[in-house]
Amino acid sequence: MIDSSLTEGQIRFVANFQDLVSTAFRDNINALCWDRTLKGDFSEIVKKVELGGNMTTLDQEQLRALELSEQGQLARDILMDDWQLLEDHGASPILNVIKSYERDDSFFPTDVYSFHVDRATVPSSTFLCTYHGASSEILPNAQAIQKVLVPEIREELKSLYDGAEEGFESFLEEYFFDLHYQAKPEAQPISLGIGQLWRLAIDHPGRQVLPCVHRAPLEKTGEHRLMMIC
Repeated sequence: MIDSSLTEGQIRFVANFQDLVSTAFRDNINALCWDRTLKGDFSEIVKKVELGGNMTTLDQEQLRALELSEQGQLARDILMDDWQLLEDHGASPILNVIKSYERDDSFFPTDVYSFHVDRATVPSSTFLCTYHGASSEILPNAQAIQKVLVPEIREELKSLYDGAEEGFESFLEEYFFDLHYQAKPEAQPISLGIGQLWRLAIDHPGRQVLPCVHRAPLEKTGEHRLMMIC
């Protein structure tokens, strides 16, 4: 269970999927969690999937084709149920088995290991659930600072930009620099746990709350992640 003292009023827990999708983001709340305990052996699914690189995306046909034990079948049923719920809501779920993501080794990494927010051109949310392996993390907005506002980082970015001064902010948006955040000293990232289905607020026109700052975790050695996201 997440320590509510760390969330700064940012997270609201709900009891079912309908509440997850119908509860409005408001005030400081920009993360909703369907808190649940799942049955089944999700590690068996991970072990049955042959990775074609650092990450493999499973479609429903491939998931159904896996030969699984009774516990593995229970896990698969939950995945299929979550998939259907999200699709019925109008989302497009992606189920990934992840060894690792691509890393950005530049002075300003924009990979998913960096704290960041998501953005869309229309009102929407990010849904995600980790079923096995290391879990994604969020950072309370009060514990984060936009990297482009850090003076030394901003000066470094200006050295990369060769356009007119009035175009600098557009440059930051074009290359997604403005989406990334730095944890403040003593910040305490919050693990999203295993089995909980989350809905996170994102940056979009007309948004009512701050977007939720989050990142992918460093994977555990020898353990792949199983995650659904949309």
